[in-house]
Amino acid sequence: MKYKDLKYFIENKMKMEHIYQPVMIKTLLESDNKSSAEDIAKAFLERDQSQIDYYKYITNTMPGRVLRKHDIVGFKDGIYSLNVENLEDGQRKDLIQLCNNKLKEYEEKHGKSIWEHRARDAKPISGSLRYDVLARAKGRCEACGILAEQRALDVDHIIPRNKGGKTELNNLQALCYKCNSEKRDRDNTDFKAWKKKFEERDRSCMLCKLEGSSKENNLLAFTVDDAYPVTKFHTLVCPRRHVKSFFDLVPAEKNHCLELIERIKTKLIEKDKTISGFNVGVNDGIDAGQTVMHCHFHLIPRRKGDVDDPTGGMRNVIAGKGSYLKS
Repeated sequence: MKYKDLKYFIENKMKMEHIYQPVMIKTLLESDNKSSAEDIAKAFLERDQSQIDYYKYITNTMPGRVLRKHDIVGFKDGIYSLNVENLEDGQRKDLIQLCNNKLKEYEEKHGKSIWEHRARDAKPISGSLRYDVLARAKGRCEACGILAEQRALDVDHIIPRNKGGKTELNNLQALCYKCNSEKRDRDNTDFKAWKKKFEERDRSCMLCKLEGSSKENNLLAFTVDDAYPVTKFHTLVCPRRHVKSFFDLVPAEKNHCLELIERIKTKLIEKDKTISGFNVGVNDGIDAGQTVMHCHFHLIPRRKGDVDDPTGGMRNVIAGKGSYLKS
């Protein structure tokens, strides 16, 4: 390729979904046309403001706080200063070497584990998956609610990878760098115990028995056709774990159930053009009408004219309460 060919590509043919292509070409040009993947990755990192914001937060809350407490450093107007006077060149080099020794000692002792809280999956989160997570969160941290414009957002594994969590939409959430750094890969939940809990089944439960024959499912949930459908294509979405109440589901189970509700809804609309609405609900407890003691969501397709007056929808579970709009 000649100069004019590369210039034409950059000016006319380069279709960008991110900064990566021009940064990579620029890095190669600046290093005599050859560069390692690591050096190119560092060039991306230099332009990633979310990473800079993250380490600014680390600087101020971790080493900055501790070193200020010991009066090793000072901080004023956003600038750190080392509280030491009149260092000679030899003394400065000696102190730098002591720091290098401390670094080497710690890295040899702990290895790669010191970066596990920032490590990405062996298979990185794709740009499209990251977009889906951030779009679902509507640009807000799903823990504290702060906007992305106020604090950079990370894509976090709800169940950490080192505890068996997978890189899939239902196990990802948008967290600001502050909430993510505080969460790290810790949780109050005993994940070893929960791994067994997710495998809990009841041999006498009708829905547990149907799990294996489900055509639509994901890691923590599955669907079955309702045995006594209210309307055509009435579907039940169930957590795999045998659990009675919706309120006993953990967030990951709720996410997986909602993903299946969305998936089935989309397929039903494509399959049946007469569907014009849905009722989605859970009967929780005997007095709320629950007859099968395995939590499940009802996804009930609705069609124009399937009842004389649909006003009130699910409010009609108690007779007369659906007509609240009428005088």
